Amino acid sequence: MPEFVLAVDLDGVCAQHTEAFRRVVARERNVSEDTLPLVRSWSFSEWGFSEGDFEELHKVAVLEYRMFRDMEPMAGCSEALWRLSDAGVWIRIVTHRLYTSWGHRVTVSDTVEWLDRQRIPYRDICFLADKSVVNADAHIEDAPHNIEAIRAAGGHVIAFDQPYNAHVDGPRAHDWTEVEEMIVELMAAAGSAVARPLPGMDAGSDRLELRTRETT
Repeated sequence: MPEFVLAVDLDGVCAQHTEAFRRVVARERNVSEDTLPLVRSWSFSEWGFSEGDFEELHKVAVLEYRMFRDMEPMAGCSEALWRLSDAGVWIRIVTHRLYTSWGHRVTVSDTVEWLDRQRIPYRDICFLADKSVVNADAHIEDAPHNIEAIRAAGGHVIAFDQPYNAHVDGPRAHDWTEVEEMIVELMAAAGSAVARPLPGMDAGSDRLELRTRETT
């Protein structure tokens, strides 16, 4: 029986992108973070951005502040993905981060380092803009244009709830507990076997650390 492939976005889904970027913008503009609302639109218009501001500030955040290496994870993300991986889900990271010119090396290396630091399990990783071409049984995505494009191509997308995608139709998950429940339901509906951990196996995101301790 084929494995259930889950395409997982990073920024705004696994990682707290808005919060991390806000810290950089506040420092670069010498303003309080409170003046940059977390409830914002996709264009960041609430932050007073003019044309080109996002691109320039995001480049600084990625290359100088190493934002992709140091962002905080979404609560419960690692644990939920480990449980799904243990249940037989093929986790495919799909992210569009290679839009910073001349910053690809830093972007890729910091992304992989962050995934390792946060104990995010995955089988493969794709850096691309058009996520509608990715082969997956389900996607978890926050960007409105990506959600719409994937659905238009016939893909199944769970919208990870963010202020800037409130206008997008469901299915919608507000946290990783809901994501996990919805994926298990999709697996059952598709006839995919939901594997259970073997007796004695360490479950969850601490497995790698525990196994490392055992061998040192």
